[in-house]
Amino acid sequence: MLGLVEKIFGSYSEREVKRLEPIADKVLSYEDQMARLTDAELRAKTDEFKNRLKNGETLDDILPEAFAVVREAAWRTLKMKHFRVQVIGGIVLHQGRIAEMKTGEGKTLVATLPAYLNALEGKGVHIVTVNDYLAKRDRDWMGKIYEFLGLSVGVILHDMGPEERKKAYAADITYGTNNEFGFDYLRDNMVIYKEDMVQRELNYAIVDEVDSILIDEARTPLIISGVGEKSTDMYKLADRFVRTLRKDEDYVVDEKAKAVSLTEKGVVKAEKFFGIKNLADIENMEISHHINQALKAHAIMKRDIDYVVKDGQVIIVDEFTGRLMFGRRYSEGLHQAIEAKEGVKVERESKTLATITFQNYFRMYKKLAGMTGTAQTEEQEFRAIYGLDVVVIPTNKPMIRIDHPDVIYKTEEAKFKAVVEDIVEHHKKGQPVLVGTISIEKSEKLSAMLKKRGIPHQVLNAKYHEKEAEIIAQAGRKGAVTIATNMAGRGTDILLGGNPEFIAKKKMHEEGYSKEIINEAAGYGPVSGEEVKKARERYFELLEEAKKETEKEHDEVVKLGGLYIIGTERHEARRIDNQLRGRAGRQGDPGESRFYISLEDDLMRLFGSERVKNMMDSLGIDDDQPIEHKILTKQIEQAQKKVEGINFDTRKHVLQYDDVMNKQREIIYAQRRKVLEGENLKESILEMVKSIIERNVEIYTAGSKYPEEWDIKGLLDHLYDMFLEKDSVVIDVDIDRLDKEVLTDIIYEEAVRQYEKKEAEIGPEQMREIERIVLLRVVDTKWMDHIDEMDQLRQGIGLRAYGQVDPLIEYKKIAFDMFEDLIQSIQEDTVKFLYHIQINKDNMIQREQVAKPISTNVDAEEKKQPVVKGKKVGRNDPCPCGSGKKYKKCCGANIKY
Repeated sequence: MLGLVEKIFGSYSEREVKRLEPIADKVLSYEDQMARLTDAELRAKTDEFKNRLKNGETLDDILPEAFAVVREAAWRTLKMKHFRVQVIGGIVLHQGRIAEMKTGEGKTLVATLPAYLNALEGKGVHIVTVNDYLAKRDRDWMGKIYEFLGLSVGVILHDMGPEERKKAYAADITYGTNNEFGFDYLRDNMVIYKEDMVQRELNYAIVDEVDSILIDEARTPLIISGVGEKSTDMYKLADRFVRTLRKDEDYVVDEKAKAVSLTEKGVVKAEKFFGIKNLADIENMEISHHINQALKAHAIMKRDIDYVVKDGQVIIVDEFTGRLMFGRRYSEGLHQAIEAKEGVKVERESKTLATITFQNYFRMYKKLAGMTGTAQTEEQEFRAIYGLDVVVIPTNKPMIRIDHPDVIYKTEEAKFKAVVEDIVEHHKKGQPVLVGTISIEKSEKLSAMLKKRGIPHQVLNAKYHEKEAEIIAQAGRKGAVTIATNMAGRGTDILLGGNPEFIAKKKMHEEGYSKEIINEAAGYGPVSGEEVKKARERYFELLEEAKKETEKEHDEVVKLGGLYIIGTERHEARRIDNQLRGRAGRQGDPGESRFYISLEDDLMRLFGSERVKNMMDSLGIDDDQPIEHKILTKQIEQAQKKVEGINFDTRKHVLQYDDVMNKQREIIYAQRRKVLEGENLKESILEMVKSIIERNVEIYTAGSKYPEEWDIKGLLDHLYDMFLEKDSVVIDVDIDRLDKEVLTDIIYEEAVRQYEKKEAEIGPEQMREIERIVLLRVVDTKWMDHIDEMDQLRQGIGLRAYGQVDPLIEYKKIAFDMFEDLIQSIQEDTVKFLYHIQINKDNMIQREQVAKPISTNVDAEEKKQPVVKGKKVGRNDPCPCGSGKKYKKCCGANIKY
């Protein structure tokens, strides 16, 4: 039915594109008018637009003219001009939607249109890329357009310091990776002084490769961590226990959902092994958590597929790119569980200081947009989770790539033999071949087979993005054979006949130029010094030579049929297969694609190989004999849809849990920001004091309405222990006139008197500063502990399902109670600390970072050392803050010695 409606009225995207065409035509109608302007007049348009916005016009009102200005500026600076379809893409992005644009259609250039328009409001625009290499490249390249028009452009790179970051965020347009933007947000919510924050309010983000960041990495939490204090013994114990279990009897594995859980029999065994009565009890949450992680390590995580063991360390393999992710660790103790399984040193679990998922980070932007070559298959998820719809932008030239039906073999061995034969055949005639694999292991297997046949080829499992970009850029040369894991090299176009820029760079390297000089000479940034100036001149000479060479080769490769793509396995998501296919047939070039499949592939094994196998057996088909039919291709797509559905449900489920934590994070961070922004805290502190007194009055008067039966002595002793001076409260009211309110008021009046006395001793200005620092320190410390407790709750909550309780409802209920406890605990510790603080007036408070981030979960090279100014304090010296505790137990607690 839907198909019939689409045939008559066109698809949703076709209708949307039609609706936007008049706006695009209006943009193009300004072309001649803009071309007549001088550079200065074109630049002056920026101030004109800003004034028009101030006078009440909207961004939509000025869009046609502003886009036309960017088109002209792009032509003058880069000799590039946006096509009509690119203008439509720009409108879609400005509207806060996802533009699906095929490979080679110029997404980088498209982003300049909405980025310029939205930057005119002065609130900042973030352009998010998948790696530092692309962030820097795009900032230098596209930055020329913005700077020509009088806007500032910044880039956030991994090794930048706080001052550089602050400057980059203050720019009108800022390029950077999803990781850097996310971590800066977390760090900003750990600072003690407002001026140490680097980001502005999150206004508008354009996310490149939006499917990779918002779907593939959606469940990856960004974590800033410190060193934990917990022993690693429990991981070894849980590992020993799990080794005694039998699959299907004591635990069950759901391969499709990548989940594992104990059976009732397994729960009984666990209770016996650990000597506990009920594994589901809240006090056994930690044991349950360790068992779950050990089960995952043994039953789900596979060596040489999910991770490798190298030099006594467990290193994660990126499932999408096949790269080794040095420095990254699985969170929530899974990494330690794998270390215990593999018998290598179990590293101490790090303590999470701050964490957020990409899902929740990007949902904080006022307006969010994205670009990718493949989004339509995940349209439902984009709409449900991010409120984004997908508009497929037509290609500038018709797509003429031939997508052959899948070829299916019974065994993996037969499939790989056929793949090698196909590569040899196409290589002989000189047609470039790009082979996509789903893991390093498969890449290496195929590489070994090609070596035996004497076929020269490149294997792409690169650690460095520049090298990766170079290999992928030359995959379109005549006779080239390139093996790449599916996602490697995103962001770099494969040009038929080769990429002249990379050829010119290679020749410069052969001529003895250093890598730094080559990058600067070939870059888009301003030239620094005579040496670079000469190098740039040489680069352009070599580039012209390379262009002649590649243009000639381009025509030859076109005659041979263009780039030939071979997929060696279907991925769980159709989107990843479409990305591989999309490497060929860019900008109207010819190309071909074909997928080779075996019944032993994971997707086929789990979803649907039985029917196909029975069919092949009944037809008497040999292992080496392939079958190729559109019906089979359809069936495989159905299997993929099934997996996509499961994965979507999993991500949605995770988000429901994460939303609970997210709401709590928002409350804590919002309160923290108020404190940072210099809110007078005295009133808030005294409100905390009143709350503590009221709570305790309720506790010590419970059970009786008669004052003579209340435990007033117990109440006062408790408050003296907590924060009041001993024997300072005098209750001079007749017992028969005493009620809870009167009792609270008497104690509160004395508490206020003591606080004001403390303030008079220290001085009001200094007291306000101390209040701020103490409150922020307590909030940060308690929040870190709360993150850990919430993690453990989430790990153990699944067991509640045994008691016929909906785990999510139970999780929300317990999480709410835990958050209430957190708030009470923050109040009590803050008040306790402030009432006991002793400070020497001559000693001004030294600024220090309270929450000391030791590392993030993205790169081990990033070590943040706390900055301590002034005299070094010994670990066992009294803490300079005046708490009376040793430094190591107080302000030095988070410092790594």
